[in-house]
Order: sequence, then C-alpha cells, then structure tokens
Amino acid sequence: MNQVSATEEVFRQDAYAKSCDARIVEVDGAGIYLDRTVFYPTGGGQPGDIGELILESRSPISIVDTRKSESARGIVHLAQEPVDPSLVGSKVSACIDWERRHRLMRMHTCMHLLCSLIPAPVTGGSIRDGSGRLDFDLPESTLDKQALSDALNRLVTEGHRVAPRWISEEELDSNPSLVRTMSVAPPKGQGQVRLLEIEGVDLQPCGGTHVASTAEIGKVRISKIEKKGRQNRRVNVVFEP
Repeated sequence: MNQVSATEEVFRQDAYAKSCDARIVEVDGAGIYLDRTVFYPTGGGQPGDIGELILESRSPISIVDTRKSESARGIVHLAQEPVDPSLVGSKVSACIDWERRHRLMRMHTCMHLLCSLIPAPVTGGSIRDGSGRLDFDLPESTLDKQALSDALNRLVTEGHRVAPRWISEEELDSNPSLVRTMSVAPPKGQGQVRLLEIEGVDLQPCGGTHVASTAEIGKVRISKIEKKGRQNRRVNVVFEP
C-alpha cells in the first residue's frame, strides 16, 4: 500500500498557490521537510519546483529541486548546500518560482491535449521548461506535424475548462480505458484516484499541476516527430514565441 505523505500538499488543492506559510519539521543534510508546501515534487514527467524558503531572521534558503521522499517523511526540498539542523521548528514562507511553474503547468496541460489527438497508448513522456514530449505505441508514422499543430492550437483557443476530480479505485478498475500510459500505473492504496478532466476533450489519471483553461496554454507547435524503435513515435511540442 502506498504511504500517505507526511507533508500537506497545498498544490493539490490550489495549483495557483505561489507561496504558503510552513514550519520546518526535519533537516537531513541539504534536504528540508516542511509540514506543508506549495512545491510540487518531481513526478508524472513534470520536474520538481524550485524557489526559496524565506525565514524571519536570516537569508532565504534557495531550493534547487523538490522530490518525493522514499520513506513516509513526505516531500523533500533540496537546498544548494547542507542546512543547519537547528532550523527545525522554524517558521518559513515557502515561495516557488511561479513563472517557471506556470510554464510547466501550461505544457503539462498541453500534453493532455496531445494525448487526446493521437489514438494510441503512451509509452513515455516528459515535460521541460518551455517544451514537452510524448511517446506513442505506433508501428507506422501516420502523424503530420502541421495537422497536429493546427489541431492543438484549435483546442487551446476553444478555452476548454480544466479541473481535477476523484473516482474510487474500483471505478478506475472498471474503466481501464482511462489509463493511457503503458509504463506507469496510477498510484493506488488510498481508496481514490485523481483524474484530470479537460471538458469535452480528455479524462485520465494525473497528479500533476495544470492551468484552469486550455486558453491559458498559449500558442504551441509540433517541433519534431521522431522514430524511437520499431513501434515508438516521439512527438515533441514547444511554445511559440
């Protein structure tokens, strides 16, 4: 069974939260654990957040990555260098690099749009600052860069509402078509599974952060379609300037 995170995940309830008040509950070298956080940890192809922890009586601590702990300790915020253990118990303001996070949210939502346009299982993917890619189980390349770009931008400009919702694990088991990824199964063990719904376009399990409307994504372009193996096609997406 999956462990429940010891960190309150503010970003799950509000992906637009740029900061939150928190308390340092543990320090492990350069790793800092908070009782609550707006920092998204690396997962689902989305990079972990960066930013700062602002304290009352000393210089801010720069956070260069955020990850899920392998234990039940929660989310670990990685500083540039080891942190003074005496800071345990200190109050902080946890502040993410919002501009970067927002670009990741826009691209992550765009990946869902791309997935909706290609009727094939997803074999992998990743999101970066300003770009993203999905790999599809396709034996032959029938994809056209311009046609896909046009279709993506049509969905963007239509301004579809984007919102999470939850279903039971039993409901997911009875609707296996909701799961598009071949290599990664949705996390189970807590009774419910989080879905990301783009109204009228896409519905699938996802724990990442997303924008509230496809219109917020902005103009995008398919930059490259690559053959990666006998039955694998990689589709790369970038933001248009």
